[in-house]
Amino acid sequence: MKISTKGRYALRMLTDLAIHQGSGCVALKDIAERQNISKKYLEQIVPLLNKAELLKTNRGYQGGYALAKAPEQYTVGEILRVTEGGLSPVSCLQYKENTCPRKADCLTLPVWEGLYKAIADYLDGITLRDIIEQSANGGDYCI
Repeated sequence: MKISTKGRYALRMLTDLAIHQGSGCVALKDIAERQNISKKYLEQIVPLLNKAELLKTNRGYQGGYALAKAPEQYTVGEILRVTEGGLSPVSCLQYKENTCPRKADCLTLPVWEGLYKAIADYLDGITLRDIIEQSANGGDYCI
């Protein structure tokens, strides 16, 4: 599984909003400058995050974006599912029900199920708050 630029940038954008949440709505140009991401690229990510109700939008003068909920309520897994379409390492696990015709005879399915569980558990265990706190403490993440 490879996380796309869209997923990585969405995570950076939401982390930036979490850091600056006390500033009210944040302009996209400010996020783009701080994160060194093209504003045009962020404009493509915003609709996905809006549709998933991860952002609050305020239009007009002093408009911008803010988190729709507290940073500890966003998981990396949730954000990547919105931007990547899922976390499944193989196509047969992409949907809730595995409809693969080889499911009953697939000797490797448990390997992919275990990998999927490890990925989901790990990414669902990290929140935006965790990222901010971990950065402040200079630590890293371990599996």
